Amino acid sequence: MRKSTVLLDKIAYLRLDQLRQNPKNPRKHSRQQIAKIAASIREHGFNVPILIDEKSVILAGHGRLEAAKLLGVGEVPTLSIAHLTDAQKTAFTIADNKLTEMAEWDFELLSANFQELLSLDFNVELTAFSTAEIDLLIDPGVSVRPQKEEDVVLPSPDQIAVSKPGNLWLLGDHRLYCGDSTMAESYFTLLNGEKAQMVFSDPPYNVPIDGHVCGSGKIKHREFVQASGEMRPDEFTAFLRSVFINTKSYSADGSIHYYFMDWRHIAEITAAGQPVFGPLKQLCVWNKDNAGMGSFYRSKHELVFVFKNGDAPHINNFELGQHGRYRTNVWDYAGVNSLGSNRMADLRLHPTVKPVGLVADAIRDCSKRNGIILDPFCGSGSTIIAAEGTGRRAYAIEIDPLYVDTAIRRWQKETGQQARLAANGNSFNDQENLNREMNHDRR
Repeated sequence: MRKSTVLLDKIAYLRLDQLRQNPKNPRKHSRQQIAKIAASIREHGFNVPILIDEKSVILAGHGRLEAAKLLGVGEVPTLSIAHLTDAQKTAFTIADNKLTEMAEWDFELLSANFQELLSLDFNVELTAFSTAEIDLLIDPGVSVRPQKEEDVVLPSPDQIAVSKPGNLWLLGDHRLYCGDSTMAESYFTLLNGEKAQMVFSDPPYNVPIDGHVCGSGKIKHREFVQASGEMRPDEFTAFLRSVFINTKSYSADGSIHYYFMDWRHIAEITAAGQPVFGPLKQLCVWNKDNAGMGSFYRSKHELVFVFKNGDAPHINNFELGQHGRYRTNVWDYAGVNSLGSNRMADLRLHPTVKPVGLVADAIRDCSKRNGIILDPFCGSGSTIIAAEGTGRRAYAIEIDPLYVDTAIRRWQKETGQQARLAANGNSFNDQENLNREMNHDRR
């Protein structure tokens, strides 16, 4: 092998207009790839020089040149390899691109590297991997165990709640506020100056729980505090619109908002949402494997109304399946009427509990790791559990103190951690004991 003289040459900084595109370069770069190269250069510096021949024709580094143009860089480092013949130049240009494609990843080690970067709060997308690719590496499935029937049971309606209206709970990186989601003050306290990257919520459907939701079995639930069948259509529309106005105000431009609703209230949610967000972005259908209650056609689905906040580009992590996530607007997940070992546990948590896997997949679709997922109707905390399993932060509101308690107990059981009251730092268990002592002293 002939000894190369390349190492004897020095790196020279040249203006962009001094470099010449190689007409024989067969490699094409998408705008998305150029943007990722530019982001890497911005973060790490221009560490890999552009390789050129004696006439300043680029042999390797066309993408870096385009990234430099995008960044407005005046000059770039170059390395001249003038010892090659014309045939060798062509072969080298091809080989430089092809050889990198032939390498394989050690996915176990790659996943460990990403987890290390995430623990340092580093922007992992500067590695040029997409959020969807990183999600598939780190958590191909939601890293939460199934709830067992004996795990977390909703307190009886006459039990005194630990949580009080106005309490803000810190659940690791998640936040849960006991308050009214129609009031802007709740969001102001919860978000603390931040903006949500995505909204995912299951509002009450304005139907009575008794006789409509899990009302014929042995699991009984009291009525919701709000929208449990007491509102007229115009009142329910106004109720939803007030929530939508708040979630729009406290979420990022371009954020995607998901709201569940049943077929009975298509008109109300549409009338509430369109003046706030504009036309629907999409309508998704949760297709359950078993039908629910009903006499004139038993309902086997629930609707998910998808709105977009503002005009900025939205996050799309599935992109027609190109990153390994094939997603349609029909979501096939088992419902609580399915015959499964966890059915009773789910029903005990909440009368309209949603599968954690369903929530987690939606979160993966339109948010980035460490992004805030806002849920104005927390219920039993499925959004918090899904966010925990997907590396996002759930910021949630729940008006019913007993359901706040349920969500906290569920998260504590899942993670082994302790929720803490933001006001005084007390753990949930300590606060429960303190409340019990105070109630005992009043007797």
